[in-house]
Amino acid sequence: MASYNKVILMGNLTRDPEHRVTPGGLSICKLGLAVNRKYTKQDGSKVEETTFVDVDSFGKQAELISQYMKRGDPIMLDGRLRFDTWESNTGEKRSKLNVVLENFQFLSRGGDSEGGHGGGRGSRGGYEENSPPPRKAPAPRSPTPAPPDDSFDDDDVPF
Repeated sequence: MASYNKVILMGNLTRDPEHRVTPGGLSICKLGLAVNRKYTKQDGSKVEETTFVDVDSFGKQAELISQYMKRGDPIMLDGRLRFDTWESNTGEKRSKLNVVLENFQFLSRGGDSEGGHGGGRGSRGGYEENSPPPRKAPAPRSPTPAPPDDSFDDDDVPF
């Protein structure tokens, strides 16, 4: 049977990204993400539920996130779930489900994605070193719709 492991999340960083570089030169960035869900119960009461997710990013993406993001900043990301297990100092077996980042999108503080810039796989869509994030461009205006054309004939349809 085929498998599919994909997670898409949008939320705010719960802490400043923790960036480190391995002796082999690989950048690793660990971040915490808070994802909120608001809903109304059957009795009419409103509930806000927050899920906290640990995310790991690697390579150029790790560098970009650590350079441009800080606690409270919004981000949209997709990745895959990974189940980690380890043994604590006291000998207890521990486990945790976290997300390994594959793609991300910086978001503006207002929550929309127009002010951000994508950071795809590898360096696709990422920032150049030491360049600031772009400012939000004004939303394009949609053209005025043309008046309806009454000369349409069913015989003009090719199927």
